[in-house]
Amino acid sequence: MYTPRTHDRFHQISKTNVTTLSAMTAPIRFSASLGKIPTDQIIATAQRAEELGYYSVTIPDHLDDQPAPLIALTAAAASTSTIRFLPLVLANDYREPVILAKELATIDALSGGRLEVGLGAGWMTADYDFAGIENLSPGTRIRRLSESVDIITALMAGEQVDIDGEFYSVHGTLGTPHAVQPDGVKVMLAGGKQKMLTLAGEKADIIGINPGLTAGVIDERAGRDATLERTDQKIEWVRDGAGERFDSLIFQTRIHLAMITDDREAVAQEMAPLLGISAEEALASPHALVGSVDQVVDEVQRWRDRWGFSYVSINAEMLEDFAPVVEALNGR
Repeated sequence: MYTPRTHDRFHQISKTNVTTLSAMTAPIRFSASLGKIPTDQIIATAQRAEELGYYSVTIPDHLDDQPAPLIALTAAAASTSTIRFLPLVLANDYREPVILAKELATIDALSGGRLEVGLGAGWMTADYDFAGIENLSPGTRIRRLSESVDIITALMAGEQVDIDGEFYSVHGTLGTPHAVQPDGVKVMLAGGKQKMLTLAGEKADIIGINPGLTAGVIDERAGRDATLERTDQKIEWVRDGAGERFDSLIFQTRIHLAMITDDREAVAQEMAPLLGISAEEALASPHALVGSVDQVVDEVQRWRDRWGFSYVSINAEMLEDFAPVVEALNGR
């Protein structure tokens, strides 16, 4: 029987100052976001990402010009053989956890165990307004997500659930198919503020470190929350939630400015004002990856040394440009 508890399925080893021994030596992997790729090119792009050695393909969860993530990723999985796939991330408020668990377990079984599950509390005001979904306070959405994570992870694994929570009351087990990965489907929780990252530390396998998006839109406030110093603070919030299991976590960063160029300073000077930060802060941010192939390779390795970032997500439009970086770093 499964009852609410802190998620913990990993071994524990000693800590270092900012990151951990395991995080600093975790193999580097890259994912490509298909969210802005035309729908009729989704399958071909996923196949090309697999050929180039990308670890996974991802799709966000919004109601604007992009495909529905679970349907598109299932099509991509059916057309590939090794690459993994990750909704990055599903907004919890849009789906009931029992229904979502059924869909996710089925996708994992159909793909031969290549699913990773990204979950979030929801943030984009335009989506809530368009769908007519009540946009509750961030704290309420995060508490609701916490319950949902417990339900989804247990049901996918075929465990019995007995939960009477603040938001959900679920009793029973999920019929087959169950998820087929022997160690369970890895769960990513992503966010940029203290409550969300503390929860991620408690319950996730993969931690997505994002700019804070409490305002419900992406503007210069997100840029000011994407600096080196702010990232240091976010890692500590994760540590507060994770406790001794911190050493086992995988850290992911989503790159919002990715470019292979021989003049990274000029790009930073042009883009930084749009982000509300200086060019130096933009280049130091773990959400911008700009420079020559060698510079980008060195930067990703520095991120792993400082923060433990080993999972790097870029837009699929940069798939070919970043292929030499993937080749140089994949699995190192």
